[in-house]
Amino acid sequence: MKRFLLFPIACLLSLSLFAQTKSETYVEVLYFHGKQRCVSCRAIEKYAKEVVYKDLAGWVRKGKVRFKDIDISTPYGEKIADKYHVSWSSLYVNRWKNGKEVRNNMTRLGFQYARNRKDVFKRALKQKIMNLIK
Repeated sequence: MKRFLLFPIACLLSLSLFAQTKSETYVEVLYFHGKQRCVSCRAIEKYAKEVVYKDLAGWVRKGKVRFKDIDISTPYGEKIADKYHVSWSSLYVNRWKNGKEVRNNMTRLGFQYARNRKDVFKRALKQKIMNLIK
């Protein structure tokens, strides 16, 4: 009798956990790069990480903001790069809600400002992330 009761309870528990994961809303910052990087590429990575891990540390702890460093020269990175149609250094800020992704290509912003006007880059990146969290 206990077995018959435990199975339905286990099923309900696993379904509720699955439902929580699917309805989760978060922002994912993806930094794509190859093995060799120029000064601008390194600046994009450095300041994007600063925004995520310093300016938005509270959101990171809550699981609402995530950062992924993706080396496109590895088999794993190449697979993800193909999904995004990325062939060189790129920066994406994506919102995930109810299991659906909305992509925002921020590469142009990065190359335009990260190297010489980091304050503009960081402010714009943070603003984009904050708009997507809400």
